[in-house]
Amino acid sequence: MRFLFVGDIVGPPGLTAVKQIVPALRKSEGLAFVVANAENATNGSGLTPRDYRQLRAAGIDAVTLGDHIYKKYDIADVLRTETEPVCKPANYPAAAPGRDCVLFTVGETRVAVFTVLGRTYMRAVDCPFAAADRVIESLTGKADVLIVDAHAEATADKYLLFHHLKGRVAAVLGTHTHVQTADEHVRDGTAFICDAGMSGPFDSILGRRVDRVLTTAVTFVPQPFDVATGDVRLAGVIVDIDPAGGKATAIKRVMAPMP
Repeated sequence: MRFLFVGDIVGPPGLTAVKQIVPALRKSEGLAFVVANAENATNGSGLTPRDYRQLRAAGIDAVTLGDHIYKKYDIADVLRTETEPVCKPANYPAAAPGRDCVLFTVGETRVAVFTVLGRTYMRAVDCPFAAADRVIESLTGKADVLIVDAHAEATADKYLLFHHLKGRVAAVLGTHTHVQTADEHVRDGTAFICDAGMSGPFDSILGRRVDRVLTTAVTFVPQPFDVATGDVRLAGVIVDIDPAGGKATAIKRVMAPMP
């Protein structure tokens, strides 16, 4: 079984990349399902219900979100809907809108997806290790394949989570920093990459217009950090899994330009 994980989708260019590239990849790579981090899909920060529906229509089977989850708060209505395959970070408070994980079926294989946030250089949240353990325990007997979105600023947070979970989940895939790393590997049946990368405009500063960010950095005069538009690509990873044991067998990076 093979799946695609799409790294942070940024703004309209990222949405366009998903719409144009994901259907082709599903066919050419024989993908069983697609998961995407979409916390920046709407104008670079947050996700609206409308853009969520566009992603689903484009072939995204499950959506993860990160620390920008409520920047477009109308997504809360979608998060509260039990049948929608989208989840909040599992180490957010119980009172926060949304479920801790997504559970869906591909053929006879039950797939679970969840996110945990790191704590270094980020807003204080509950322990990601304890949250991951709690979700995994809750999925006993309910899921055959477990996939974790490690949404963190620090590389050490992501590596620590990987070593904490290796052998227990199929994949620990990093997001948040918008720069694809070259450390993908499989250990003890768990695929890992520190960051799957950004899906959006690469002629940018992490998805934002270079002139606006550069002017602010040089002059200290605030500028609106609008989403850039040039050199749009889709970034992510493709992971091969043995569904019988829920273990990963291979991982490879994807960096696909617009057709």
